[in-house]
Amino acid sequence: MATKTVFTIADYLELDEPDGPHYELSDGELIVSPSTTHNHNEVRDRLANRLRLFSAPARLGVIVCEVDLQLGPATIRRPDVGFIFAARYKREYGEMVPIPIAPDLAFEVVSKHDRPAALKKMLPQYLDVGTKAVWLLYPAKGEAHRHVRGGEPPQVHTRDLIEPALPGFKVPLSELFEI
Repeated sequence: MATKTVFTIADYLELDEPDGPHYELSDGELIVSPSTTHNHNEVRDRLANRLRLFSAPARLGVIVCEVDLQLGPATIRRPDVGFIFAARYKREYGEMVPIPIAPDLAFEVVSKHDRPAALKKMLPQYLDVGTKAVWLLYPAKGEAHRHVRGGEPPQVHTRDLIEPALPGFKVPLSELFEI
């Protein structure tokens, strides 16, 4: 039987991350993420750009892409896209690794490399520390699944991504997933 190596936040911050795979820390367990594909990055970037265009005029918040966010004493996640409301974001966070708060919204572009069990474990790590919604985006299926706290089934969107925490924000999935 293999033993599980447990990392602290300090251990995690000391890692020399090579080009290619990236790490996250999940309840002290080091998770290695494979390199992303061009299509994955296109979806991520389209969403981040739409969020920026929507939120910038009113300075609603900050958009982070694949930035370490500390969700707990032994958990650091790197959402493909995260949104943090301006009232919660401090200027000094711009130079911090990890940023010591959870995002208000987290978006993950799901690829064939993502294991359902790992996604299921990730959801409460965000939602239990105050993230309002976690979106799992499935470009291959043309679907976006919105998960909220409370264990209710996800809201499945097949036409538009509409986020209630950002009134008026709407992205046609056909545009987001256009590859």
